[in-house]
Amino acid sequence: MTTGYWKLVHENQDFRNLWFGQIVSLFGDWFNLIASASLVASLTHSGLAVGGLFAVRMLAPFAVSPLAGVAADRYDRRKLLLLTDFVRAAVVLGFLFVRRPEHLWLLYVLTAVQLAMHGVFFPTRNAILPDIVSPPELGAANALTATTWSVMLAVGAGAGGLVAGGFGLYPAFVIDSVTFLISAFFIIKVRYQKPRRALGKSNVRGALKEYGEGLRYLLAHRDVLVIALHKGALTFFVAGAYEVTQVAIAKDVFVIGEGGGIGLGLLYAAIGFGSGVGPIVTRSITGDSDRPMRVAMVLCYVTMSMGLALMAPLASLHWALAGAFVRAAGGGTLWVLSTQLLLQTVPEKVRGRVFSTEYALLTLAMATSAAMGGLALDSGLLSLSQLLGFLAAVVLAPGLLWALWVSRSGPKPGNHDASGHDSRA
Repeated sequence: MTTGYWKLVHENQDFRNLWFGQIVSLFGDWFNLIASASLVASLTHSGLAVGGLFAVRMLAPFAVSPLAGVAADRYDRRKLLLLTDFVRAAVVLGFLFVRRPEHLWLLYVLTAVQLAMHGVFFPTRNAILPDIVSPPELGAANALTATTWSVMLAVGAGAGGLVAGGFGLYPAFVIDSVTFLISAFFIIKVRYQKPRRALGKSNVRGALKEYGEGLRYLLAHRDVLVIALHKGALTFFVAGAYEVTQVAIAKDVFVIGEGGGIGLGLLYAAIGFGSGVGPIVTRSITGDSDRPMRVAMVLCYVTMSMGLALMAPLASLHWALAGAFVRAAGGGTLWVLSTQLLLQTVPEKVRGRVFSTEYALLTLAMATSAAMGGLALDSGLLSLSQLLGFLAAVVLAPGLLWALWVSRSGPKPGNHDASGHDSRA
């Protein structure tokens, strides 16, 4: 029987502090994203420039992912989370100096540093989760963590859009900096003891050797590898190009607020609500059982396609928001279920490297998709409606491949649970 959400937050103090830190940090993150995307659009009026922003946001964590995964498995995970919060608190204040088109390079550099730190934070946070919750709590902790991302997307993006549209873009960057400091305050209170393990040499060569061991684990466990590819499929076939399209929709079609900031905030808010509701409803049906989660993931791709098709005509803001909600419900559920399968399968000693590899794949896919989407819009190859319709069709391809995998394969004897023990024991 899985642990309830309220019971988890009420009784597990360490998870509660980690969760509180996540809430305030994500709130600031969405403020930052709305402001930076609107700033690039206003300064350049270029879909390719906006696509470049999202490409930088993804390529930076991709570049650090090998070292990030090794660090998450080698060093104190709580201290790594604190380090990334402090660095990001300082870096985001630099956005205040981006005032003219010729300053755009600075925005890209600061974004690269900020997201490189996120590239360390993401696998480390996922890796530490089974260390501070019990196995019966793990499903609820994962779902609540993902839902918090969604809710704060809705709240933070909506608030960020209102602030950016009503008061200008720059206050959002100050708010973001403060939230990282508040996040660090809560993470300091998390009680965590680093697991003992044999360590290799503390240099780049040693780190790359350890990362290679994580890759060999994935290659030796094909089912784990396939599960780890889902977020990359989600970002390549949908999310990257959709991010660029969404900014263009807010700037050129449903223009509300300065630079379309309020309209963009509303679209992000719809995504937040969809990606929050979808996993909670689905988990109430599947629980944390392996086979039901795998089948539900097939339906996630169909749901994303339906949402994009609903949005494609751009008939009205209401229909666009409804389509964004449905698409996000499918994508958010896919994200949560694939993470849960990894948490239940991957042993502790390679958990950080598996999650960092997963994140590297999704960030590379996101960057590629965002750049291609921006180029398609700038070149006139596809209109906004045509691009949305194209995404609605192609997202079914990975869904079909996963359906075939589920029907022909499944968990293999000898898979490992989250504690690292053989599941046959």
